[in-house]
Amino acid sequence: MMIINKLTYNPQYFIIFQFFAIIISCLMIFISSFLGGKSYGLDKQIPFESGVYAYGNTKIKMHINYYLIAIFFIIFDIESLYLYLWSVTIKIVKLEGFTEGILFIFTILVTLFYLFKMKALNWKYKNI
Repeated sequence: MMIINKLTYNPQYFIIFQFFAIIISCLMIFISSFLGGKSYGLDKQIPFESGVYAYGNTKIKMHINYYLIAIFFIIFDIESLYLYLWSVTIKIVKLEGFTEGILFIFTILVTLFYLFKMKALNWKYKNI
């Protein structure tokens, strides 16, 4: 038990772990650039869309609201995952975990009300 406490509470081991993780990741990327196959040609420059060649202008301008809605969806989706895990372990975390979960839900609701107030979720926009 004493050895585990020394390993878990020693920050030098975390720094060593991060160093080796970065080195191994860079090494894998470097090796894959040599071992990976490369292909060149005109077909490589053509965008592939279900086997159909594009015609006309393919550069469609998307409004920023589309990306904002996507980002908000991802954020709230991840928060719902945390809420699910919290609800599964509610018997283990007792009253302290319950109050922290309620504060988390309150933070989510405040964020959602703020987004409604700023009209960030409004799809109607003026063409500029």
